Amino acid sequence: MKLSIVGSGYVGTTIAACFADLGHEVVNVDIDEDIVEAINDGRAPIHEPGLDERIAEHAGGRLRATTDYKAVLETDATFLALPTPSREDGSIDTSIMEVGAESLGEALAGQDDHLVVVKSTVVPGTTENVVEPALERGGFENATVAMNPEFLRMGSAVSDFIDPDKVVFGARDDDTYAELRDVYEPLLSEAPDAAIVETGVREAEMIKYANNAFLASKVSLVNDLGNICKEFDVDAYEVADAIAHDDRISGRFLRSGVGWGGSCFPKDIAAIIAAAKQEGYDPAVLEAAVEVNDGQPERLLDLLDDHVDVTGERVAVLGLSFKPGTDDIRGTRAIPVIDGLQERGANVVAYDPVATEKMAEERPDVAYAESAREALDGAVGAVVVTDWDEFAALNDAFDAMAEPVVVDGRRIVERRDGITYEGLTW
Repeated sequence: MKLSIVGSGYVGTTIAACFADLGHEVVNVDIDEDIVEAINDGRAPIHEPGLDERIAEHAGGRLRATTDYKAVLETDATFLALPTPSREDGSIDTSIMEVGAESLGEALAGQDDHLVVVKSTVVPGTTENVVEPALERGGFENATVAMNPEFLRMGSAVSDFIDPDKVVFGARDDDTYAELRDVYEPLLSEAPDAAIVETGVREAEMIKYANNAFLASKVSLVNDLGNICKEFDVDAYEVADAIAHDDRISGRFLRSGVGWGGSCFPKDIAAIIAAAKQEGYDPAVLEAAVEVNDGQPERLLDLLDDHVDVTGERVAVLGLSFKPGTDDIRGTRAIPVIDGLQERGANVVAYDPVATEKMAEERPDVAYAESAREALDGAVGAVVVTDWDEFAALNDAFDAMAEPVVVDGRRIVERRDGITYEGLTW
């Protein structure tokens, strides 16, 4: 099939490359000329394992990019993968989505029919109340509009796409479900164990939020339990390993530590809380999950305070991305950790294998090292925020520290003699 993807962020670029890899002819539509140029040159505009190879292989063939919305006229279906950022009150800002949908409507004006699939994360009712009216304002009144939420984790987005646990189709009639199955047929034939969920549009919108809200709450619950374990000198990971054998719980998202971040969990939990309150419901459990998560960075710093006065001293922050495998710093726990260290008067030196450049743009007031060893050199303390594999065994790198004190927020560092270790759950 011929597909168009409006938007070339983490989701849009990933699904475009993966659909091309499945044999579809794909065109990415984006207003950013630099992103368009990168894709056409065979370069991934973002850091995501497995993406570079796919874009390099298919660019100029089954994959191309353009700034011209008219390219959608050559395709059978269009996916809207546009940002829906958070407003100050936590609700989603649909203005980019509205502009994109209206531009799409202008390009499709006069066409008999075209399948438009909302891929962006939007609260229930957005497809009906925002996207469809925007398409009509643009001049396209014959759209078949569906919802197909994404469940891509940064750092594993490509593998998540090609090996999904579920594919959700939100539509209003059987013909639209059939069109969506046709789009995904090459994928589903290779992933026979994936569940196909065919539901209503609003239900599909809500499923993404429910999915992330459940996972975020699970992380905050295990962090709450981990904090209790710390008070009783109990190994929280041994406790978690034991309860993970209960198949009602499982071991996924059961690692206590400095908390969740990223672009999805913070934005999605804030959005569904705001949406619930607008409807008159107070989501107490979700608000508690956020409260626990927001407190974890300060708990990490309190542990550092127990061992060293960082005022005027060099402190290494290891890990800047919100999780390993990505350069995305949105929602990263490193920012509140850095803020807390600076409030204490510390001289922060930070290091990350891939996210340093992005963090330097966001926080130019921080010194950055080119390696973990350089960051640790002369530091009185180190805090581990992201569980990159290279931090697991830093070996003699810790010897470069003035007085080795390591607070591990992810329980990844291999402990050795001569170093004072602390952890949120040790």
